[in-house]
Amino acid sequence: MTAHGDAGQLRVAELLRAQEETILKRWIDLAGATVGGRADRSVLAGRLRELYQALLQFIGEGGDASDLRGLLADLSRAQAREGFTPAETAAVVFSLKEAVYGLIEAEDDVEALRGYIWLARHIDDLGLFTFETFVSAREKIITDQAEQLLELSTPVVKLWDGILAVPLVGTLDSARTQVVMEKLLQGLVETGSEHAVIDITGVPAVDTQVAQHLLKAVVAARLMGAECVISGIRPQIAHTIVTLGIEFGDIVTKSSLADALAYALRKSGVQVTQRADKHVVVGLERA
Repeated sequence: MTAHGDAGQLRVAELLRAQEETILKRWIDLAGATVGGRADRSVLAGRLRELYQALLQFIGEGGDASDLRGLLADLSRAQAREGFTPAETAAVVFSLKEAVYGLIEAEDDVEALRGYIWLARHIDDLGLFTFETFVSAREKIITDQAEQLLELSTPVVKLWDGILAVPLVGTLDSARTQVVMEKLLQGLVETGSEHAVIDITGVPAVDTQVAQHLLKAVVAARLMGAECVISGIRPQIAHTIVTLGIEFGDIVTKSSLADALAYALRKSGVQVTQRADKHVVVGLERA
């Protein structure tokens, strides 16, 4: 750092401390305009005030920006959760340059201008850091939401004492198969069920990969002592399975969830009969 650079840095640091309230007020106004008034002004003001104090500490300590970067990371994560864009978040930081420049211009001080150039470079670096942190935070939020949706789209339903059902809707890939197996096994342990129905009525297509995923879920359930029935085998799916030469082995398959439930009930020792008036009568079989 040259002597002029040192003098300029000291001069701009003096201005930042002496004009703290003026700069802060202008920064809050500019930042609020940047996000279109969608941010809570009191919350935004609190965050920017903390950032400003960390900036003063950074300038005073001559290069330790750990606290400042930590606050910027918190700002990025908060902005990501609140639905702001990375450009809006970075612009909040960049607007500090305009807030400071107004005072520098009024001072008409060469040393202050040199110090402002030094400060502007650091603000640019901090803005880019904010942008990168925001993108990482948003990716984490999207990943967490995707996992939550995946769990919600794979419910385990108790149909009868000792009988669980897993209705599947949508594409069955490796990640979802893992969720299916975990939730199915957890349900078997919690309820002590010995039968499970995996319903694929909502699965648009079954290929070799999907079949392998289903077989993994069935094998996992068998290791827990439960037998599985696969229901929802529509004519189109049956044709595809035969064409691809997929073998389900000794796994029981049914065309509908009702048929699968009736089968599981019979295997559980429950007698299911249908009367002429279309009513279903369920009763326990006697030994």
